[in-house]
Amino acid sequence: MPAAPSPDTLRDARIIVGVCGGIAAYKTATLVSRLAQAGAEVTVCMTDSATRFVTPLTFQALSGRPVYSSQWDHIESKDPQHIALARSAHLAVVAPCTMDCMARLATGLTDDIVTLVLSAVDRAKTPVLLAPSMNETMWRQKSTQRNLETLQQDGFQFIGPDEGWQACRTVGAGRMSEAEAIFEAVERAIARR
Repeated sequence: MPAAPSPDTLRDARIIVGVCGGIAAYKTATLVSRLAQAGAEVTVCMTDSATRFVTPLTFQALSGRPVYSSQWDHIESKDPQHIALARSAHLAVVAPCTMDCMARLATGLTDDIVTLVLSAVDRAKTPVLLAPSMNETMWRQKSTQRNLETLQQDGFQFIGPDEGWQACRTVGAGRMSEAEAIFEAVERAIARR
């Protein structure tokens, strides 16, 4: 069994948290808070649909940093934001990673800020963790399973999904892992760098 990460593992780690449009986005607020409390520099990127579930202001308050919700707004004027963020990150995590986001990443589409930033991350140097979240039928779709296989071959790492109660009133696979499990996966990945 590997040794537990040091309590300072995340201190000064630069972490990108991508948030996609799914009800599980509320769990990501806890993840961002835990990462910030552990001393990480957390930059949140949100798809437009994610902002309908949790506001950017929530993540700004929890991270203490500006939130990126558009590929057209340049917070850092000296460099295109997606390149600067991707180059400086020690790790990126997408939670929730929806069926749509998985399909975009598997096919190279970059028309939202989350997929745009991830497209510029060198996965040979920087781990990218995906925490899927979708209805059990969506998770079982052949297209989702093909995208899962493609993304794993492309070097993405997965946390979950778990089985359990879903907002659509069903029980099954597809539920996003809890914030603490994602936090621990991030901590382990940073410790291995």
